[in-house]
Amino acid sequence: QVQLVESGGGLVQPGGSLRLSCAASGIIFRIYDMGWYRQAPGKQRELVASISSGGSTRYEDSVKGRFTISRDNAKNTVHLQMNSLKPEDTAVYYCNAYSPLYRGYWGQGIQVTVSS
Repeated sequence: QVQLVESGGGLVQPGGSLRLSCAASGIIFRIYDMGWYRQAPGKQRELVASISSGGSTRYEDSVKGRFTISRDNAKNTVHLQMNSLKPEDTAVYYCNAYSPLYRGYWGQGIQVTVSS
């Protein structure tokens, strides 16, 4: 029933940009807080950016000024614009939907590789 489908990942050179998208279905999208997490090999999954149902945003310190999270409730989609990418950004990125009144959901993850 519920699906979060990420797209837009891939290989990019340092300093380049990517835009990740997450299309949600099966939930009342507008009431969910949305987030992007990432997990690199040997590291814990970390919250990169989040946007609340009301549009408030938060960012992990290492991506502030480089990444921008946004949502389009009309299209049930959340985006992560990633600029000035660094090799340290290499990870599997996961879309997450959360509501304290219901439950959370995860996308399948999408690879982002920043390398020359």
